[in-house]
Amino acid sequence: MGNFFLEITLAKNKDTPWVTLLNSQARQSAADRAWQSINRFYQNCGAPTRHLMAHVAAPSSRAKISGKKGFPKFKKYSRSVEYKLTGYKLSDDRRKIKFSDGFKAGEFDLWCSQRTLVYYSEQQIRRVRVVRRADGYYCQFLIDVERQENHEPTGQVTGIDLGLKEFYTDAQGNTVDNLRYLRRSEKRLKKAQRRLSKRFRKGKKQSNNYHKQRVKVAKLHLKVSRQREDKAIKYALALVQSNDLVVYEALKVRNLVKNRKFSKSISDASWYQFTEWLNYFAKIYRIVCIAVPPHFPDFSQINLKAQSRDEK
Repeated sequence: MGNFFLEITLAKNKDTPWVTLLNSQARQSAADRAWQSINRFYQNCGAPTRHLMAHVAAPSSRAKISGKKGFPKFKKYSRSVEYKLTGYKLSDDRRKIKFSDGFKAGEFDLWCSQRTLVYYSEQQIRRVRVVRRADGYYCQFLIDVERQENHEPTGQVTGIDLGLKEFYTDAQGNTVDNLRYLRRSEKRLKKAQRRLSKRFRKGKKQSNNYHKQRVKVAKLHLKVSRQREDKAIKYALALVQSNDLVVYEALKVRNLVKNRKFSKSISDASWYQFTEWLNYFAKIYRIVCIAVPPHFPDFSQINLKAQSRDEK
């Protein structure tokens, strides 16, 4: 009922007449995300469930956290819109998509998704999200399908110790380099950011050259983000495919980045993203993936003790 109340309030607000042009299910999706952020804030505060939120979260699921509680903020420039089952139409060959809401965006070509979309029916496509990136617009499809990959038992068991010098060290003593994509691109980023700062005019309308440079800076940051994600996916997939059990450190990155000396290096390592992909692929390939607290003895110490016992 809470998200329905938000949707009706936005649709009837005279200050936001453009809301009525949007598809009704797209409005519902936006209201769902807004309601989730409000509910998450109250959960983090540990406050009792309030009024319309009673159906969203049970009192037993509340857990008060220390520090900032994640107060919901209004996003002025939204870069995505999500459609559920209406508001769009795919062509028969899955090469084009047409939006039919009040904005009259029209028909667009799908460049990279048509090869995979032809294998799924329209009933399996549950949601479509249009996302704006620095280098263009992307169309994401949520498909109702169960993915499972075959995993042949290898008899290998490993544990990984995450670090900054090496990205991780496994139980066998093998290391993987930390590629440090942000550090590599830092020189170009600083140069592009200086040019952007010089073209900024305070209190005036920004020129076209300013906006062109702003897009260049955004593209550089987007490239670093994609490099990190690509690295995390490849490393996680390689670990899952070559082992039957993987153990890793459950690092609290949120607390680690508070260290002013190492915050940039920790963010550049993208440990959290790597562990998320590791758990995802472990589910897909049906292997065991365990997170252990950081205060446990690291795997390098375990290896040294095992080697000393063998020598004796």
